[in-house]
Amino acid sequence: MKKKVLIGLPIIIGAATLLAYHTIFTLPEQAQVSTLSAQVNTPELACYNNAKPVAIDNDGKLNVLVWNIYKQNRSDWQTALTHLAKDKQLLLLQEASLTPALRTWIDNGKWSGNIVDAFKAFDTSAGVLNLAHQLPKQACAYTEMEPWLRLPKSAIYATYALSNQQILAVVNIHAINFTYGTEEYYRQLDQLATALAKHNGPMIVAGDFNSWSRERLQVMKSLLDKLGVKEAVYTPDHRKQFINGLPLDHLFYRGLVLEKAKAPISDASDHNPMEVSFRLLK
Repeated sequence: MKKKVLIGLPIIIGAATLLAYHTIFTLPEQAQVSTLSAQVNTPELACYNNAKPVAIDNDGKLNVLVWNIYKQNRSDWQTALTHLAKDKQLLLLQEASLTPALRTWIDNGKWSGNIVDAFKAFDTSAGVLNLAHQLPKQACAYTEMEPWLRLPKSAIYATYALSNQQILAVVNIHAINFTYGTEEYYRQLDQLATALAKHNGPMIVAGDFNSWSRERLQVMKSLLDKLGVKEAVYTPDHRKQFINGLPLDHLFYRGLVLEKAKAPISDASDHNPMEVSFRLLK
């Protein structure tokens, strides 16, 4: 009898785990982007398109916040996000959980944007989120499955109008984390680099790259070097680091003038934010 119980126990545990997984998480059948705006109401789409985009910069200035906000799990996330966003025209957030509190914060700040679900947890979207005071020209969804956790990571490829008549391409990424090698990591970044390679104007590539190994750094830089981008250098630089000292968060840019970049300390997430100021080329 005891032997039967011991044999059956792993099956029971496995079934219970699978049931809990499907109860908590809902995975999209394909990559989809949702649009958040008081002005428009669109269904979830592979790509959102806007025929009449408005420039997002402020008289040639473009201040950008890049931040993994840890699903707003820290109690002071709202105060910190309000402070960090006050002089920004573009927010690129990773691990955003579209809770009622975050949706209220977006509405109160008159932000608009797009979120790509990596998954829904108890019907609440979680993924990468772009916010600006104007909607993009286009926003497309990308996801890549985590081999171990079996939960996707997400990315947005978006384009925005600028006041100098150029179009800015932006990638906001939360990269694959737990893998044995770099195959899935390469595939995720290569898809985005391929999309960016078709763009002739300025660009920003930013987010949580989970670049915790030299091999991952090499993959990341080999793909992005082909795009002619530079990496922002931060003063101070308090970006989150892996135990080996490698930073996980990055911002690369092209066709813009970098004026300043800093990565201050914040206890409102398990990552510190990156604040980067650009000036448009005339």
